[in-house]
Amino acid sequence: MASFTNPAIAIEIFSFFSYLLLVLSLENETNFVYNGFHQAKLNLDGASVVRSNGILAITNDTSKILGHAFYPTPLQFTKFTPGSHNKSTAVNFSTNFIFSIVPKYPGFGGHGLTFVLSSKYPLEGCLPSQYLGLPNVTSNPQSSARMLAIEFDAIQNVDMQDINDNHVGIDISSLVSNISEPAAYYNTNDENNSKYTTIILKSGDSLQAWIDYDSLQELLNVSLSPLHMGRPPRPLISFPIDLSQVLDEYMYIGFSASTGLLSPAHNVHGWSFRIGGRAQDLDPTELPTLSSSSNEVVHQKGFKVGMTFTSVTLFILVIFAGVYILRRTKNKDEILEDWEIEYGARKFKYSELHAATRGFREKNFIGSGGFGSVYRGVVPSTGIEVAVKRISNNSRQGIREFVAEITSTGRLRHRNLVQLHGWCRRKDDLLLVYDYVPNGSLNKLLFDNENQKKKLSWEERYKILNDVAQALLYLHEECQQMVVHRDLKPSNILIDEGLNAKLGDFGLARTYEHGHNPDTTNIVGTLGYMAPELTRTGRATESTDVYSYGTLLLEVACGRRPIEPYKNGGEIVLVDWARKQHCAGDITRVVDPTLDN
Repeated sequence: MASFTNPAIAIEIFSFFSYLLLVLSLENETNFVYNGFHQAKLNLDGASVVRSNGILAITNDTSKILGHAFYPTPLQFTKFTPGSHNKSTAVNFSTNFIFSIVPKYPGFGGHGLTFVLSSKYPLEGCLPSQYLGLPNVTSNPQSSARMLAIEFDAIQNVDMQDINDNHVGIDISSLVSNISEPAAYYNTNDENNSKYTTIILKSGDSLQAWIDYDSLQELLNVSLSPLHMGRPPRPLISFPIDLSQVLDEYMYIGFSASTGLLSPAHNVHGWSFRIGGRAQDLDPTELPTLSSSSNEVVHQKGFKVGMTFTSVTLFILVIFAGVYILRRTKNKDEILEDWEIEYGARKFKYSELHAATRGFREKNFIGSGGFGSVYRGVVPSTGIEVAVKRISNNSRQGIREFVAEITSTGRLRHRNLVQLHGWCRRKDDLLLVYDYVPNGSLNKLLFDNENQKKKLSWEERYKILNDVAQALLYLHEECQQMVVHRDLKPSNILIDEGLNAKLGDFGLARTYEHGHNPDTTNIVGTLGYMAPELTRTGRATESTDVYSYGTLLLEVACGRRPIEPYKNGGEIVLVDWARKQHCAGDITRVVDPTLDN
């Protein structure tokens, strides 16, 4: 007892017991289970709402929105170690939640969902699209918030160094993941057996996730599984890290998500969380599902009368719906989609385009490209001659290219652009309807027909190049949004009967706000036309379009393609050869010999 008379020892003992009481109270206050979110008092912002069936919707399927849902008070994630005034230790924590990513258009997940620990709330300066609804160097370069995010991402963003378009990652104060793995789960705990089963995040199915941090081992584990399988025997990600160096003493926890042009709904069905131990596993049978009715409870008074009336009405609706479906099936048509209204492009009936091209017969075939075949046709209802582009099932982009053409060209109006009249989608058939341009492509006039090539004078070539320049000026400067074409070349320039040039094929185009710094993207285009900086930075800008236009100038003036492997060594690459001749004072040597002197 004598030792307790020492004030320093007494203070140390008092501090230790105070610390124990704090930890115990902390663990009791931060152990919660939400089987649905009707009773959850969460802070919601952006598009986040609790639906009437109890599902927490972080976003709906509206494009370019974001949402956050956070626990209302910050929780203590680090503590000072007794006996040390400078060292802190991260606490153990564990969470289990069930979520779903439901794409508006099947197979297109848009951007992902994250579980977040943030030192600040609300999150400031966030943007939708690829940033998952979180702060980043573009939206908020001055942000000083500390952040730990576990992302479940259904799109590949090269700027964020994503490994694929279906992955789970751990992000520490940056959207570039410190570690990531393809979304999957292990069936065995044997580390020597690396086989796993892939999970498709954007399938629309409900999925379970577990996130556990062990402060003693300094290990962060992330697991994923289908809804009714239970916790896998082995985590998908085991990441060694001391979170005391990452987290502030108090952090906010919650969920964040955002959508892009192709937008999914991000839902959380249930959430369990605990500090100081393992979170309770959720029982899927107790949770709201997407198939649950979202209507409020029906009052009992008048219930029988209402049900009778509803039954009769439903019977009538079923009859009308059956007739409608039969008629649409007979005509081989699809349901109307909102692109038609938003982008001002008409939706054609499949039967109408089938008749216009006479069943896409070979006689109507006028050309092909990387994305499919083009057929000449006459629309029966209007008598307008059109070109119908039929995107092939094995196209390297498929529906992505189809949507890109509609969204980038639907509102564009210029005399030197190929006009988009409309579109049609029927199961795997993706069809775009354009002006028919009788002389075909500039590529055909220059290279595929020797007689026609000789008739194309310099004055005509100059006019064509001027028309293309006018089209680029419109896309880059005069549109409401800047459009970067990304694939400028002779085969995408069509020539009408007056030898007027019309730029077409916007399948690789990107649209940006004026003054916006373009995002890093997958490097696309055609070899020989791509600017050198594009292959290094991945950023497609109006300048990279202008480089392609410069290559086009040389191609038209020289009458040869930008890369011709069968030429002599110094002449293989047109740009290099022209530069060499210019430096030698013999630039006229590169001029097309078929042009009149």
